[in-house]
Amino acid sequence: MVLRVKDDWRTVTIDKVRSLILVAEPDIVEEAKWRKPSNPDGVPTFSCAGLVCTVETYKDKVKLTFAKGASLDDPAGLFNASLDAGTRRAIDLHEGDPLDENAFVELVREAVARNRA
Repeated sequence: MVLRVKDDWRTVTIDKVRSLILVAEPDIVEEAKWRKPSNPDGVPTFSCAGLVCTVETYKDKVKLTFAKGASLDDPAGLFNASLDAGTRRAIDLHEGDPLDENAFVELVREAVARNRA
């Protein structure tokens, strides 16, 4: 479903993010959506009472896009991409970028709570 290159920083990052998402919401469902010839594995998506976020890999980053990110509080300033989008917000992680794990877990929890509201 996701890039699986041994010892690739993106794979390590995705595995860490996936584990944090599951800590935030054990009932979250991971699926691959939007399969196409240029991306036969599709895009990993995480849903709970609606879409929470997607995870995409690029040559230079891992992009975590929150479907309703514009409506979420982000006191830690995790969102650093798609900041002018009307509904979604994203976190771009480049090789070596730190991620505030506690803030990320809270962001996922808030996204799930918004979906459930």
